[in-house]
Amino acid sequence: MKDFAYVAPTSVAEAVEVLSSRDGVKMLAGGTDIIVQIREGQRDADVVLDIKKVPELMDVSWNGGLHLGAAVPCYKVYGDPKIAAAYPALADSSRIIGGWQIQGRASVGGNLCNSSPAADTVPSLIACGATCHIAGPKGTRTVPVAEFCTAPGRNVLERGELLIKLEFPPLESHTGSHYLRFIPRNEMDIAVVGAGAWLRLCDDTAGGDKVEEARIGLAAVAPTPLAAKEAGDWLKGKPATEENFAQAGELAKKVASPITDMRGPAPYRVHLVGVLTRRALSKALARAQQNNGN
Repeated sequence: MKDFAYVAPTSVAEAVEVLSSRDGVKMLAGGTDIIVQIREGQRDADVVLDIKKVPELMDVSWNGGLHLGAAVPCYKVYGDPKIAAAYPALADSSRIIGGWQIQGRASVGGNLCNSSPAADTVPSLIACGATCHIAGPKGTRTVPVAEFCTAPGRNVLERGELLIKLEFPPLESHTGSHYLRFIPRNEMDIAVVGAGAWLRLCDDTAGGDKVEEARIGLAAVAPTPLAAKEAGDWLKGKPATEENFAQAGELAKKVASPITDMRGPAPYRVHLVGVLTRRALSKALARAQQNNGN
């Protein structure tokens, strides 16, 4: 590993200044990806910018919905009962990133900014309707998580910009979410396919639940994590049944364009999209049925 400078700003303005004024700056939100990538020559860095000293990026607050700092470690996400109850898919995905040692450093924001096609938290963020708050030399801007990743390892952040926080919609009654993935081993592996689902049920249904709104996010089936919008839109107004969830899974398969690699052949991964989407929707339904908004 070649030598690099280490900078630990204590404010967003200072971080933006460093990012804007120097070349070869790489951000460290937890270090579980970037240090490995630098060591193995996958990325080059003249300066490593440690953002964990910036209070705003380590903040967890509520203003209607959750405001999650970009550097908050995973264990604080799934270990917070209020977050786990309001956004269970986020807790699901935060709990399975690496082992508990990794979860003590790795952050949801870092997982997003690493922009891996197989990132576990991104489908959950898409399903939960999260928005990115970005700061840079031109000020601040917001981007839906579904539009953040642009290619493997690349995203919408421009020179001098950094992700500050993720904002989630307020918790509503009769909503539920779930994330699951398929991996060859029981833990600490990269997803062959990942699927996150969020449902809101109609309040006035008699004799059975109907879907008022649905969102589905997918990982490891395209160059970037995806929102299966057609599948979610198709569920609106339909009974929340296994048959309809299976049909939504078939529609979700239409957006998948996976590659064949060491984790599995492309046709198998497309098949898994349908299976995991159906299962994620079923688990989200069970949680929505238990959620009365309190």
